[in-house]
Amino acid sequence: MLQTAKGTYYIKTFGCQANKSDSERIEGDYQARGYKPARSWESADEIVVNTCAVRQRAEDRAKGYLLNVVKYFNESKLPKPKIILTGCMTHHGDRKLYEILPMVDEILPVGEVGFNSKVVRRDKIHAWVPISTGCNSFCTFCIVPYSRGREKSREMKDILDEIKHLATNGYKEVTLLGMNVNSWGLEKLGIGFRKLLMDKDKKFKRSDLPSNQSQYLRPNGAPPFVRLLQAISKINGIEKIRFITSNPWDFHDELIDEIAKNEKIDRFIHLPVQSGSNKVLKIMNRGYTREDYIKLVQKLRKKVPDVVIGTDIIVGFPGETEEDFQETVNLAKQMDWKVGFVAQYSPRPGTAAWRIYKDDISPQEKKRRWEILDELINKRNLHQRPKIVS
Repeated sequence: MLQTAKGTYYIKTFGCQANKSDSERIEGDYQARGYKPARSWESADEIVVNTCAVRQRAEDRAKGYLLNVVKYFNESKLPKPKIILTGCMTHHGDRKLYEILPMVDEILPVGEVGFNSKVVRRDKIHAWVPISTGCNSFCTFCIVPYSRGREKSREMKDILDEIKHLATNGYKEVTLLGMNVNSWGLEKLGIGFRKLLMDKDKKFKRSDLPSNQSQYLRPNGAPPFVRLLQAISKINGIEKIRFITSNPWDFHDELIDEIAKNEKIDRFIHLPVQSGSNKVLKIMNRGYTREDYIKLVQKLRKKVPDVVIGTDIIVGFPGETEEDFQETVNLAKQMDWKVGFVAQYSPRPGTAAWRIYKDDISPQEKKRRWEILDELINKRNLHQRPKIVS
Protein backbone atom coordinates (compact mmCIF):
# COMPACT_ATOMS: atom_id res chain seq x y z
CA MET A 1 0.00 0.00 0.00
CA LEU A 2 2.39 2.73 1.26
CA GLN A 3 5.87 2.75 2.72
CA THR A 4 6.28 2.56 6.48
CA ALA A 5 5.46 5.92 8.07
CA LYS A 6 3.65 7.42 11.03
CA GLY A 7 0.56 9.57 11.08
CA THR A 8 -3.19 9.27 11.61
CA TYR A 9 -5.83 7.60 9.46
CA TYR A 10 -9.60 7.54 9.15
CA ILE A 11 -11.59 4.91 7.23
CA LYS A 12 -15.07 5.60 5.88
CA THR A 13 -16.86 2.45 4.75
CA PHE A 14 -19.85 2.16 2.44
CA GLY A 15 -21.58 -1.05 1.38
CA CYS A 16 -21.84 -4.66 2.42
CA GLN A 17 -20.21 -6.91 4.99
CA ALA A 18 -17.38 -7.68 2.56
CA ASN A 19 -16.46 -3.99 2.50
CA LYS A 20 -16.62 -3.82 6.29
CA SER A 21 -14.30 -6.81 6.51
CA ASP A 22 -11.92 -5.23 4.00
CA SER A 23 -11.83 -2.06 6.10
CA GLU A 24 -10.88 -4.07 9.19
CA ARG A 25 -7.90 -5.47 7.30
CA ILE A 26 -6.95 -2.09 5.84
CA GLU A 27 -6.97 -0.71 9.39
CA GLY A 28 -4.71 -3.55 10.48
CA ASP A 29 -2.30 -2.64 7.69
CA TYR A 30 -2.21 1.00 8.85
CA GLN A 31 -1.54 0.09 12.45
CA ALA A 32 1.16 -2.38 11.44
CA ARG A 33 2.94 0.55 9.78
CA GLY A 34 2.77 2.75 12.86
CA TYR A 35 -0.30 4.86 12.06
CA LYS A 36 -2.81 5.79 14.75
CA PRO A 37 -6.58 6.14 14.29
CA ALA A 38 -7.77 9.73 14.05
CA ARG A 39 -10.61 10.91 16.24
CA SER A 40 -12.44 12.17 13.14
CA TRP A 41 -11.85 12.58 9.43
CA GLU A 42 -11.28 16.30 9.99
CA SER A 43 -8.11 15.53 11.98
CA ALA A 44 -6.74 12.65 9.88
CA ASP A 45 -3.54 12.72 7.85
CA GLU A 46 -5.01 10.12 5.50
CA ILE A 47 -8.62 9.26 4.70
CA VAL A 48 -9.52 5.93 3.13
CA VAL A 49 -12.94 5.82 1.43
CA ASN A 50 -14.06 2.20 0.95
CA THR A 51 -16.80 2.37 -1.68
CA CYS A 52 -19.78 0.34 -2.83
CA ALA A 53 -20.93 0.20 -6.46
CA VAL A 54 -23.83 -2.24 -6.36
CA ARG A 55 -26.26 0.62 -7.12
CA GLN A 56 -25.80 4.15 -8.45
CA ARG A 57 -27.10 5.52 -5.17
CA ALA A 58 -24.22 3.84 -3.35
CA GLU A 59 -21.69 5.53 -5.62
CA ASP A 60 -23.48 8.87 -5.19
CA ARG A 61 -23.15 8.60 -1.41
CA ALA A 62 -19.39 8.12 -1.67
CA LYS A 63 -19.08 11.04 -4.10
CA GLY A 64 -21.14 13.23 -1.77
CA TYR A 65 -18.93 12.32 1.17
CA LEU A 66 -15.77 13.21 -0.77
CA LEU A 67 -17.24 16.53 -1.88
CA ASN A 68 -18.06 17.37 1.75
CA VAL A 69 -14.50 16.53 2.78
CA VAL A 70 -13.04 18.79 0.10
CA LYS A 71 -15.48 21.60 0.93
CA TYR A 72 -14.52 21.46 4.59
CA PHE A 73 -10.77 21.74 3.95
CA ASN A 74 -11.21 24.44 1.31
CA GLU A 75 -13.32 26.57 3.65
CA SER A 76 -11.18 25.95 6.73
CA LYS A 77 -7.93 26.65 4.82
CA LEU A 78 -6.46 23.60 6.51
CA PRO A 79 -4.19 21.30 4.47
CA LYS A 80 -6.16 18.55 2.77
CA PRO A 81 -5.29 15.03 3.97
CA LYS A 82 -4.25 12.36 1.54
CA ILE A 83 -7.38 10.70 0.16
CA ILE A 84 -7.26 7.05 -0.84
CA LEU A 85 -10.17 5.42 -2.64
CA THR A 86 -10.81 1.68 -2.61
CA GLY A 87 -13.75 -0.70 -2.80
CA CYS A 88 -16.06 -1.61 -5.62
CA MET A 89 -15.98 1.77 -7.39
CA THR A 90 -12.54 0.76 -8.64
CA HIS A 91 -14.36 -1.09 -11.43
CA HIS A 92 -14.41 2.25 -13.30
CA GLY A 93 -10.63 2.10 -13.68
CA ASP A 94 -8.02 4.57 -12.43
CA ARG A 95 -8.26 6.95 -15.39
CA LYS A 96 -11.98 7.57 -15.10
CA LEU A 97 -11.93 7.75 -11.31
CA TYR A 98 -9.26 10.45 -11.31
CA GLU A 99 -11.38 12.37 -13.84
CA ILE A 100 -14.64 12.22 -11.89
CA LEU A 101 -13.03 12.42 -8.43
CA PRO A 102 -10.03 14.75 -8.79
CA MET A 103 -9.69 15.08 -5.01
CA VAL A 104 -8.52 11.43 -4.81
CA ASP A 105 -4.75 11.04 -4.43
CA GLU A 106 -4.42 7.26 -4.62
CA ILE A 107 -6.56 4.34 -5.78
CA LEU A 108 -6.18 1.06 -3.90
CA PRO A 109 -7.56 -1.94 -5.83
CA VAL A 110 -9.94 -4.18 -3.91
CA GLY A 111 -8.08 -7.07 -2.33
CA GLU A 112 -4.63 -5.48 -2.59
CA VAL A 113 -4.41 -5.42 1.19
CA GLY A 114 -4.10 -9.07 2.10
CA PHE A 115 -4.09 -11.12 5.26
CA ASN A 116 -0.56 -10.43 6.46
CA SER A 117 -1.44 -7.86 9.14
CA LYS A 118 -3.40 -8.23 12.34
CA VAL A 119 -7.07 -7.41 11.72
CA VAL A 120 -8.50 -4.54 13.77
CA ARG A 121 -11.95 -5.53 14.99
CA ARG A 122 -14.24 -3.38 17.14
CA ASP A 123 -16.61 -6.22 18.02
CA LYS A 124 -15.07 -8.58 20.58
CA ILE A 125 -17.61 -11.40 20.26
CA HIS A 126 -18.40 -11.60 16.54
CA ALA A 127 -15.95 -11.59 13.60
CA TRP A 128 -16.24 -11.41 9.82
CA VAL A 129 -14.09 -14.07 8.15
CA PRO A 130 -13.69 -13.92 4.35
CA ILE A 131 -13.47 -17.36 2.78
CA SER A 132 -13.33 -16.24 -0.85
CA THR A 133 -12.98 -13.14 -3.00
CA GLY A 134 -14.50 -12.22 -6.35
CA CYS A 135 -17.15 -14.09 -8.29
CA ASN A 136 -17.31 -16.32 -11.37
CA SER A 137 -21.07 -16.02 -11.85
CA PHE A 138 -22.50 -14.07 -14.76
CA CYS A 139 -25.61 -12.40 -13.33
CA THR A 140 -26.24 -9.68 -15.89
CA PHE A 141 -26.87 -6.90 -13.36
CA CYS A 142 -23.84 -7.50 -11.16
CA ILE A 143 -20.67 -5.39 -11.00
CA VAL A 144 -18.76 -7.72 -8.66
CA PRO A 145 -16.74 -9.62 -11.33
CA TYR A 146 -15.45 -6.24 -12.53
CA SER A 147 -14.77 -4.72 -9.12
CA ARG A 148 -13.52 -7.80 -7.23
CA GLY A 149 -12.26 -10.02 -10.04
CA ARG A 150 -12.31 -13.76 -10.48
CA GLU A 151 -13.48 -15.95 -7.65
CA LYS A 152 -10.69 -17.33 -5.51
CA SER A 153 -11.11 -19.45 -2.40
CA ARG A 154 -8.90 -19.06 0.64
CA GLU A 155 -7.09 -22.17 1.79
CA MET A 156 -8.94 -24.12 4.48
CA LYS A 157 -5.89 -24.04 6.76
CA ASP A 158 -5.73 -20.24 6.61
CA ILE A 159 -9.44 -19.94 7.44
CA LEU A 160 -9.27 -22.42 10.31
CA ASP A 161 -6.10 -20.85 11.74
CA GLU A 162 -7.79 -17.44 11.76
CA ILE A 163 -10.90 -18.79 13.48
CA LYS A 164 -8.86 -20.76 16.03
CA HIS A 165 -7.01 -17.55 16.87
CA LEU A 166 -10.33 -15.74 17.23
CA ALA A 167 -11.67 -18.42 19.57
CA THR A 168 -8.51 -18.27 21.67
CA ASN A 169 -9.13 -14.54 22.07
CA GLY A 170 -12.72 -14.93 23.22
CA TYR A 171 -14.67 -14.70 19.98
CA LYS A 172 -17.77 -16.89 19.99
CA GLU A 173 -19.42 -16.04 16.66
CA VAL A 174 -18.13 -15.91 13.10
CA THR A 175 -19.74 -14.97 9.81
CA LEU A 176 -18.16 -16.52 6.73
CA LEU A 177 -18.09 -14.10 3.81
CA GLY A 178 -18.10 -14.73 0.07
CA MET A 179 -19.97 -13.57 -2.98
CA ASN A 180 -21.21 -17.16 -3.15
CA VAL A 181 -20.11 -19.19 -0.16
CA ASN A 182 -21.68 -22.41 -1.51
CA SER A 183 -19.08 -22.57 -4.28
CA TRP A 184 -16.09 -22.32 -1.95
CA GLY A 185 -13.38 -24.63 -3.29
CA LEU A 186 -15.21 -25.32 -6.57
CA GLU A 187 -14.34 -22.34 -8.76
CA LYS A 188 -12.69 -22.80 -12.15
CA LEU A 189 -9.97 -20.19 -12.00
CA GLY A 190 -9.17 -20.18 -15.70
CA ILE A 191 -12.56 -19.02 -16.93
CA GLY A 192 -13.92 -16.82 -14.15
CA PHE A 193 -15.04 -14.26 -16.71
CA ARG A 194 -14.28 -14.04 -20.40
CA LYS A 195 -12.74 -11.37 -22.54
CA LEU A 196 -16.08 -10.54 -24.12
CA LEU A 197 -17.28 -9.37 -20.71
CA MET A 198 -14.10 -7.53 -19.73
CA ASP A 199 -13.86 -5.64 -23.03
CA LYS A 200 -16.37 -2.84 -22.53
CA ASP A 201 -16.49 -2.11 -26.28
CA LYS A 202 -17.36 -5.70 -27.16
CA LYS A 203 -20.88 -6.34 -28.43
CA PHE A 204 -22.66 -9.51 -27.44
CA LYS A 205 -26.09 -11.04 -26.89
CA ARG A 206 -27.75 -12.67 -23.88
CA SER A 207 -27.22 -16.06 -25.56
CA ASP A 208 -23.43 -15.45 -25.51
CA LEU A 209 -23.33 -15.51 -21.72
CA PRO A 210 -22.20 -18.76 -20.09
CA SER A 211 -24.35 -20.28 -17.38
CA ASN A 212 -23.31 -19.85 -13.76
CA GLN A 213 -23.14 -23.61 -13.33
CA SER A 214 -20.54 -23.94 -16.12
CA GLN A 215 -18.06 -21.83 -14.16
CA TYR A 216 -17.73 -24.22 -11.23
CA LEU A 217 -16.64 -27.79 -10.61
CA ARG A 218 -19.24 -30.33 -9.54
CA PRO A 219 -18.61 -31.54 -5.97
CA ASN A 220 -17.30 -35.06 -5.56
CA GLY A 221 -18.99 -36.22 -2.38
CA ALA A 222 -19.67 -33.63 0.30
CA PRO A 223 -19.17 -30.11 -1.13
CA PRO A 224 -16.03 -28.38 0.19
CA PHE A 225 -18.12 -25.71 1.90
CA VAL A 226 -19.92 -28.36 3.95
CA ARG A 227 -16.58 -29.84 5.00
CA LEU A 228 -15.41 -26.36 5.98
CA LEU A 229 -18.49 -25.85 8.18
CA GLN A 230 -17.86 -29.19 9.84
CA ALA A 231 -14.25 -28.29 10.58
CA ILE A 232 -15.14 -24.88 12.02
CA SER A 233 -17.79 -26.50 14.23
CA LYS A 234 -15.09 -28.55 15.93
CA ILE A 235 -13.19 -25.47 17.11
CA ASN A 236 -13.64 -25.04 20.86
CA GLY A 237 -15.20 -21.72 21.80
CA ILE A 238 -17.05 -21.07 18.56
CA GLU A 239 -20.76 -21.17 19.36
CA LYS A 240 -22.41 -19.61 16.30
CA ILE A 241 -21.58 -19.84 12.58
CA ARG A 242 -23.26 -17.65 9.98
CA PHE A 243 -22.57 -17.36 6.27
CA ILE A 244 -23.46 -14.99 3.46
CA THR A 245 -24.25 -15.06 0.63
CA SER A 246 -25.71 -18.22 -0.91
CA ASN A 247 -26.98 -18.69 -4.43
CA PRO A 248 -30.07 -20.87 -4.93
CA TRP A 249 -28.67 -22.82 -7.88
CA ASP A 250 -25.91 -24.48 -5.84
CA PHE A 251 -27.45 -24.73 -2.38
CA HIS A 252 -26.60 -28.43 -2.17
CA ASP A 253 -28.69 -31.03 -0.36
CA GLU A 254 -25.65 -31.85 1.76
CA LEU A 255 -25.60 -28.25 2.96
CA ILE A 256 -29.26 -28.49 4.00
CA ASP A 257 -28.50 -31.70 5.88
CA GLU A 258 -25.55 -30.08 7.66
CA ILE A 259 -27.65 -27.10 8.75
CA ALA A 260 -30.33 -29.47 10.03
CA LYS A 261 -27.99 -31.45 12.27
CA ASN A 262 -25.44 -28.78 13.22
CA GLU A 263 -26.76 -26.64 16.05
CA LYS A 264 -23.89 -24.17 15.72
CA ILE A 265 -25.10 -22.99 12.31
CA ASP A 266 -27.42 -20.00 12.58
CA ARG A 267 -31.03 -20.58 11.55
CA PHE A 268 -31.19 -17.38 9.50
CA ILE A 269 -30.39 -18.13 5.85
CA HIS A 270 -29.95 -15.32 3.37
CA LEU A 271 -31.14 -16.67 0.02
CA PRO A 272 -31.45 -14.01 -2.73
CA VAL A 273 -34.21 -14.62 -5.26
CA GLN A 274 -33.98 -11.28 -7.17
CA SER A 275 -37.28 -11.88 -9.01
CA GLY A 276 -40.33 -14.13 -8.95
CA SER A 277 -40.65 -14.08 -12.73
CA ASN A 278 -38.99 -16.81 -14.78
CA LYS A 279 -38.68 -14.40 -17.70
CA VAL A 280 -36.79 -11.88 -15.59
CA LEU A 281 -34.68 -14.56 -13.91
CA LYS A 282 -33.60 -15.76 -17.35
CA ILE A 283 -32.53 -12.33 -18.59
CA MET A 284 -30.74 -11.83 -15.25
CA ASN A 285 -28.91 -15.14 -15.96
CA ARG A 286 -29.55 -16.34 -12.43
CA GLY A 287 -29.35 -20.04 -13.24
CA TYR A 288 -32.62 -21.19 -11.62
CA THR A 289 -36.36 -20.82 -12.03
CA ARG A 290 -39.11 -19.71 -9.70
CA GLU A 291 -40.04 -23.36 -9.27
CA ASP A 292 -36.43 -24.27 -8.38
CA TYR A 293 -36.41 -21.61 -5.68
CA ILE A 294 -39.73 -22.76 -4.20
CA LYS A 295 -38.55 -26.37 -4.14
CA LEU A 296 -35.33 -25.37 -2.35
CA VAL A 297 -37.17 -23.38 0.32
CA GLN A 298 -39.58 -26.28 0.85
CA LYS A 299 -36.61 -28.63 1.37
CA LEU A 300 -35.03 -26.22 3.84
CA ARG A 301 -38.21 -25.78 5.85
CA LYS A 302 -38.94 -29.50 5.91
CA LYS A 303 -35.49 -30.46 7.22
CA VAL A 304 -34.88 -27.31 9.29
CA PRO A 305 -38.30 -26.38 10.75
CA ASP A 306 -36.97 -23.35 12.63
CA VAL A 307 -35.18 -21.85 9.62
CA VAL A 308 -35.76 -18.14 8.94
CA ILE A 309 -35.22 -16.99 5.38
CA GLY A 310 -34.33 -13.55 4.04
CA THR A 311 -33.82 -12.50 0.45
CA ASP A 312 -32.69 -9.88 -2.07
CA ILE A 313 -35.01 -8.56 -4.79
CA ILE A 314 -34.43 -6.14 -7.65
CA VAL A 315 -37.47 -4.24 -8.92
CA GLY A 316 -37.67 -2.39 -12.22
CA PHE A 317 -35.21 -4.63 -14.04
CA PRO A 318 -35.25 -3.99 -17.80
CA GLY A 319 -38.29 -5.62 -19.38
CA GLU A 320 -40.05 -6.29 -16.06
CA THR A 321 -43.76 -5.90 -16.82
CA GLU A 322 -46.51 -5.41 -14.26
CA GLU A 323 -47.32 -9.09 -14.69
CA ASP A 324 -43.69 -10.01 -13.93
CA PHE A 325 -43.75 -7.81 -10.86
CA GLN A 326 -46.97 -9.38 -9.61
CA GLU A 327 -45.30 -12.79 -9.86
CA THR A 328 -42.67 -11.48 -7.43
CA VAL A 329 -45.39 -10.12 -5.14
CA ASN A 330 -47.17 -13.47 -5.16
CA LEU A 331 -43.92 -15.30 -4.46
CA ALA A 332 -43.29 -12.99 -1.50
CA LYS A 333 -46.67 -13.91 -0.07
CA GLN A 334 -45.93 -17.60 -0.57
CA MET A 335 -42.37 -17.57 0.79
CA ASP A 336 -43.06 -15.46 3.90
CA TRP A 337 -39.55 -13.97 3.94
CA LYS A 338 -38.85 -12.28 7.26
CA VAL A 339 -36.50 -9.71 5.78
CA GLY A 340 -36.05 -8.51 2.22
CA PHE A 341 -33.33 -6.25 0.84
CA VAL A 342 -35.30 -4.70 -2.01
CA ALA A 343 -33.41 -2.55 -4.50
CA GLN A 344 -34.48 -0.42 -7.42
CA TYR A 345 -32.53 -1.41 -10.51
CA SER A 346 -29.84 0.96 -11.68
CA PRO A 347 -27.56 0.19 -14.66
CA ARG A 348 -23.96 -0.49 -13.68
CA PRO A 349 -21.51 0.53 -16.44
CA GLY A 350 -19.77 -2.46 -17.99
CA THR A 351 -22.22 -5.12 -16.83
CA ALA A 352 -24.04 -7.30 -19.34
CA ALA A 353 -27.40 -5.71 -18.47
CA TRP A 354 -25.94 -2.24 -19.08
CA ARG A 355 -24.80 -3.30 -22.53
CA ILE A 356 -27.68 -5.53 -23.64
CA TYR A 357 -30.87 -4.12 -22.13
CA LYS A 358 -32.55 -0.73 -22.15
CA ASP A 359 -33.36 0.71 -18.72
CA ASP A 360 -37.03 1.05 -19.64
CA ILE A 361 -38.77 1.33 -16.26
CA SER A 362 -39.33 4.85 -14.94
CA PRO A 363 -37.92 5.90 -11.56
CA GLN A 364 -41.46 6.54 -10.32
CA GLU A 365 -42.55 3.02 -11.24
CA LYS A 366 -39.47 1.49 -9.65
CA LYS A 367 -40.21 3.35 -6.44
CA ARG A 368 -43.85 2.22 -6.48
CA ARG A 369 -42.82 -1.42 -6.84
CA TRP A 370 -40.18 -1.01 -4.15
CA GLU A 371 -42.72 0.41 -1.71
CA ILE A 372 -45.13 -2.48 -2.29
CA LEU A 373 -42.52 -5.14 -1.55
CA ASP A 374 -40.97 -3.24 1.35
CA GLU A 375 -44.39 -3.00 2.96
CA LEU A 376 -45.21 -6.64 2.25
CA ILE A 377 -41.92 -8.15 3.44
CA ASN A 378 -40.29 -5.76 5.88
CA LYS A 379 -42.81 -3.48 7.53
CA ARG A 380 -45.27 -6.28 8.23
CA ASN A 381 -42.52 -8.40 9.79
CA LEU A 382 -40.85 -5.83 12.02
CA HIS A 383 -41.64 -7.84 15.16
CA GLN A 384 -40.36 -11.05 13.56
CA ARG A 385 -37.10 -9.77 12.04
CA PRO A 386 -34.22 -12.14 12.76
CA LYS A 387 -30.99 -10.98 14.33
CA ILE A 388 -28.76 -9.91 11.46
CA VAL A 389 -25.17 -8.96 12.17
CA SER A 390 -24.32 -5.78 10.26
